[in-house]
Amino acid sequence: MAVAGIVRRYLWEQGINYDVIEHELTSTSSETAQASHVSGDEIAKAVLIKAKDGYSIAVVPASHRVRLGEFGACVNRTVGLATEREARVLFSDCALGAIPPVGDAYGVEVVVDYALEQLPDVYFEGGDHHTLIHVTHDQFAQLMATARHGHFSEHN
Repeated sequence: MAVAGIVRRYLWEQGINYDVIEHELTSTSSETAQASHVSGDEIAKAVLIKAKDGYSIAVVPASHRVRLGEFGACVNRTVGLATEREARVLFSDCALGAIPPVGDAYGVEVVVDYALEQLPDVYFEGGDHHTLIHVTHDQFAQLMATARHGHFSEHN
């Protein structure tokens, strides 16, 4: 697998130039950071969140975890983690656990943690467990332009 088709098309439509970083197979964002020689603070991890009225993607550094209570307060809803089955349905062209943070491409609301906003470079899953996408700060800001922003994560 490579960059998921929906992601590739969305990046092209948004005029985003990006680099693809290939790495050995990984199963966690921490492993991805190590395999890619990238700090976990620079990898934008997407966590699928479920509420009564739909889904959201919480985007946090890979070195952080989502505080669900604070995320819920940020979006003014009671929330929980979505199931693997739900993720498979919403992100059908992505491997399980390799959801990209570009929710607009999939019709899913995005909420970005402030911890990602000052990074000069951002990396994120391309839709599989072998590929990271690298963009600049400005490109990431463009991709997250319609997202809500808040503080809802903490360092692991």
